[in-house]
This record gives sequence, C-alpha cells and structure tokens, in this order.
Amino acid sequence: MTRMTGTAVTQDRATPLGRAIVAQAAMEVRLLFRSPESLLVTLGVPIGLLVFFSVVDVLPTGDQRAVEFLVPGVLAISVAATGLVAVAIQTAFERKYGVLKRLGGTPLPRWGFLAAKGLAVAATLAAQALLIVVIALGVLDWRPAGGAVLVPVAVVVGAVTCTAIGLLIAGVLRAEATLAVVNALFLVLLVISGVTFDPSALPEALASVGRLLPVGALADVLRVAVAGEGVAVGSFALLSGWGLGATALAARTFRWEP
Repeated sequence: MTRMTGTAVTQDRATPLGRAIVAQAAMEVRLLFRSPESLLVTLGVPIGLLVFFSVVDVLPTGDQRAVEFLVPGVLAISVAATGLVAVAIQTAFERKYGVLKRLGGTPLPRWGFLAAKGLAVAATLAAQALLIVVIALGVLDWRPAGGAVLVPVAVVVGAVTCTAIGLLIAGVLRAEATLAVVNALFLVLLVISGVTFDPSALPEALASVGRLLPVGALADVLRVAVAGEGVAVGSFALLSGWGLGATALAARTFRWEP
C-alpha cells in the first residue's frame, strides 16, 4: 500500500520501490497540471508561439517556411519550460515548505524522489510533444523529412539537461529567487537561442552565445534531424556536455533542507 503525505509518497514496507516511485511520479504530474501558471508555461506558451507565428508570418526564419522553422524550436521550448522552469519552481517551494526534509523520514529514498520527478517530466513532455506534432501535422501542414528516431533521443537528452539545471538552481537558491531566476532565464533563452526566429537576425556575438546554450543546441539538433539532414554532432555533443556537467554539479550542491 502507498500513502500520500503532502507531495511525497510514504512507502509501506510491503510496497515495491518501483511502484512507490511510479506513484510519486503520478502525484508530480497531477501537481503540475493543477497549477494554472505551470500549464501556461508548459503548454500555453509553446503552442501559442507555434500557432500564432506559423499563421502570422512576421518572424525571420531564413529560407524555411515558418512552421518548418518553429516546430523544432517549439519542441526545445517545451523541454525548457517543463524541465527547467516547472521543475525548478515546484522543487524550490517543496524545499521551502519542508516537503523535501520530510521526505527523508520516509522509506522512499531521495534518489527515488528524483527518479519520480524525472518520470513526471518524461510523461509531461510526451504529452506536449504529441500535442505539438498533431497540431503541426493536422492544422499547420507541417511535413518533416526525417528525425523519427533522433528526435525522441534528443528530447530525452534535452530533458535530462534542463531538469538537472532546474534542480541545480532550486537546490541552491531560495524559492523566491528561483522563481525570478528561472523565469528570467527562460525569457533570455527564448530570445537568443534561435528557437523562434533565425539567429542571424541577432548581433553575431549574441547569436554565438545562444548557440552555445543548451536550448540553442537542442533546437539545432532537432532542426537538422527533422530536415532529414542527419545528426548535428557538435550540437548534440554540446547538449550532452551541458547535461553531464549540470547533473554532476546538482548532485554536489543540492540542499534538501529549507
């Protein structure tokens, strides 16, 4: 039997650990979708950008149709919105209110709690990606040339990277500071990472910085993949490096106490 205490799952001795982690992940997803603010960031912003700027062709998108440029970028935005913004804010306030501290007194190990957050991010992103692709294919006449295998892999790597960065911020800063930092960071990434418009419209120095950031690297990997041009090896390596570095740093610095 598994009982819910706050947002943490209390695992009875007879309950398999895997079932407890899945139950906690289900609770994390429910908490995410109960929050209007989280829904706005994770679903409203990416889908709104995709539909509006695909129909109203006002952004510079190079020699591509707007929808062809936007779909990979919007997928990258969704990864950042869920893995970075939603996870960071939710975790920071769980730490502030002592949820993470109380978790230490339950049989569910701390790594199991983090695994549950990862599963919740994966489930949310699967729903986001499916909705984006369905809208793009059925409403906006998007026709990808490839990427059926590589896109899910890139999304997973991007999700791990953004979630690690979100946990790094949430585990170091106070909840209010986390709220401000991740929202500001999200806006900066939208502007300079080449996810919504061709980065050549930016000053070269700023565009170069955007390409080096994880969301810019993820967008490049996705864009090359859906264009049927293979693998953007450099961008994929950069994204993976961000993920490894953020994971290692988060593991060393994350504080469970308020």
